[in-house]
Amino acid sequence: MDDRARHRLQAYNLREWAMVRNIRVEAVDEVARPLIAAANEHPDGHVIPPHRHRRGQLIFGASGTIVLATPQGTWVMPPRRGMWIPPGVVHDVRMLGMTSIQSLYLEPEHAGDMPSRCQVVGISPFLQSLIAEAQEIPVDYDLEGRGGALMSLILHEMRRLPVLPLSLPFPDHAPLAQRCRLFVLKPSVHETIDEWCTPLGISRRAFTRLFRRETGLSFMTWRQQACLVAALPRLASGASITTVAIDLGYDNPAAFTTMFKRVLGEAPRAYLKQRR
Repeated sequence: MDDRARHRLQAYNLREWAMVRNIRVEAVDEVARPLIAAANEHPDGHVIPPHRHRRGQLIFGASGTIVLATPQGTWVMPPRRGMWIPPGVVHDVRMLGMTSIQSLYLEPEHAGDMPSRCQVVGISPFLQSLIAEAQEIPVDYDLEGRGGALMSLILHEMRRLPVLPLSLPFPDHAPLAQRCRLFVLKPSVHETIDEWCTPLGISRRAFTRLFRRETGLSFMTWRQQACLVAALPRLASGASITTVAIDLGYDNPAAFTTMFKRVLGEAPRAYLKQRR
């Protein structure tokens, strides 16, 4: 550890190193460890303005819902799920509900085989336990001891995270990006490719190729994910399934529930109940 890092850490009682809570990662960022754990709590409605981290960040939310936005898209992380943020990505964060977050900060040289863009990911019960245990070890854990072994195992598990369909990538193509942002303001499951082609002045075939090249998704998949990204924060805030379904253009709540269950594996009530 160099002198600058040592001076920063002297501001904290060494006995508190075992559980770093509610501090900025920059305060311990220079500790020479590949992975650093920290925990934070935020009230409902708390907003963290645009910022970036030198390290990559894996967030696990024990409670509350997180909405993260970058110039490239929007991601919604429900409770008991995770979110990967690559090193250096500018992002802002909005909290829905009292939010308890456990974070792992990964040195950039160890992030090469992690996703190159933000992703909402599944966190297995096993990894949840490992992340909780990581909060209990010193920031400057012994690389050759139990702490080093624990963090090494976490690194292996991080590389196996399943990606969840709760991201909404935005294209770089300016006119298409503007059309996507307008859709997000008022998403509808019934909007068609033809309704997008006309204002963009391109053919259906050209639109299909452009959309997939710019977002990595088909229009139908992107539209569905846009509806989910819009629905989850409202459901987490207490809006009824019926209201959300109708606002999104579904003919009835059952049709919305069927889509929700097909994509996320559970009906909305069960999904939200288990993750509060």
